[in-house]
Amino acid sequence: MSRPSRVRDKWREKRWYMMVAPSSFGNVEIGETPAANAKILVGRKVETTLYAISGDFNQIHIKLYFQIDDVKGDKAYTHFAGHDFTRDYLRSLVRRGSSRIDGIFDVTTKDEFKIRIYAIAFPLRRAKTTQQSAIRSVMQDVITKRAKRLNFDAFIQECVLGKIGSDIYNKAKTIFPLRKSEIRKSKLLTQPTASA
Repeated sequence: MSRPSRVRDKWREKRWYMMVAPSSFGNVEIGETPAANAKILVGRKVETTLYAISGDFNQIHIKLYFQIDDVKGDKAYTHFAGHDFTRDYLRSLVRRGSSRIDGIFDVTTKDEFKIRIYAIAFPLRRAKTTQQSAIRSVMQDVITKRAKRLNFDAFIQECVLGKIGSDIYNKAKTIFPLRKSEIRKSKLLTQPTASA
């Protein structure tokens, strides 16, 4: 009899906190999480989809990762930690008899956030190694220049919403005909340290 009541008491001690997306994603509420102490929430990672935030079913394949960095009252505030495509969506892009061109680049934004960016392009047919290399150079050029020009929030929005992928497509298709180009994944590596 005493053991079940102890379990119930533990749950009764916990509070529910509403997790909030950062301003770059409209400060939307992204779910609730229980915790006995607000301090243990800091650092906890949260996964959702862009569809859950935007309501646009065409964005259901984009997974977003946030990390809680502050708790005020019953609200847990987050920062963007990265994004990824679902495996099903990536698999649907692959075509037989065509190449898949991947590029991984570490870039630093205008406001000193360091991010790892995973770009991907799909030619209409199999591309030669030299053509793939040239397309990878275009990826690096577009991503690096955009990161230097934009702050973290603006850069991430352009990655997730497809603007940078579209710019890569428009430049790279002059090298070899492309079917699609996207930023399939991003990962926040470091944030700028606040000066004392």
